[in-house]
Amino acid sequence: MNRIITFGCLIGFACAMATPVFAGEQKIIMMLGGKFCEAYLGDVEVTLAKLSGVKAVDLKSMKGHAVVTIEGEKVKADQLAAAVNGVKGDGWYCTGQTMK
Repeated sequence: MNRIITFGCLIGFACAMATPVFAGEQKIIMMLGGKFCEAYLGDVEVTLAKLSGVKAVDLKSMKGHAVVTIEGEKVKADQLAAAVNGVKGDGWYCTGQTMK
């Protein structure tokens, strides 16, 4: 049994070592809202992904939120919010507010 525990720890250690941590990356969490915005999350994702400095947009891990991974300080939180606030159409719109 001791061997199994040791082996499991070695696998966990190897897995942890294989996961890269990139210096300068930050995650910004934005609360999303707006009239019918939940139906247009694809538009929100595309809009955020187009911003220079945005590396990834996750809309699935937190319902009603966008988790945006940014590179360094190439994009500011207010720019992300402005981009989301610009996602709108006939009778619908989205709002984005940075969580603190």
